[in-house]
Amino acid sequence: MKKIIGFSGSNSKNSINQKLVTIASKMVTKAEVEVINLSDYPAPIYGIDEEAENGFPQSMVDLKNKLAEADGYLISTPEHNGSLPAFFKNAIDWLSRQSRSVLNDQPTVFLSTSPGARGGKTALAHLVSIMPYQGAKVIGSHSVGSFNDKIPNENLVEGEDKTAILQLIKDLESQL
Repeated sequence: MKKIIGFSGSNSKNSINQKLVTIASKMVTKAEVEVINLSDYPAPIYGIDEEAENGFPQSMVDLKNKLAEADGYLISTPEHNGSLPAFFKNAIDWLSRQSRSVLNDQPTVFLSTSPGARGGKTALAHLVSIMPYQGAKVIGSHSVGSFNDKIPNENLVEGEDKTAILQLIKDLESQL
């Protein structure tokens, strides 16, 4: 059976983007899904001097190996000051130094959410624009605004967002 790995670019214990990935992963019916937490893979801030002096952190080697198990990805990003969180960008930087294809040229769906109405659209657009250079075959993306209204009790309410995410999942499954 094909495998999808899902994760968010958040290091918050109460990440709403991690919750969104978990909710979306339950919509997958034609593949195994493993949702991981990037916080389980800590690393120092990337720098060429850090790499030269200490090599790759074992956590980033482990993350690269974990990502290599996937036939596709489901990724959600928070938005910090109109861009990706430093935590997420740092992981991308470490992974990209190990391989030119962080996501192994596999199909990927990108999501975002926030308590605000825009749902992290700016960070999502940034992520979608840079990840093809990191080996993502972009299937599509969607942002869910007003998280607290649309995802009460850890369930996505019926409506446009749920319909859009279901379609993205179907498209992702068809590309596996």
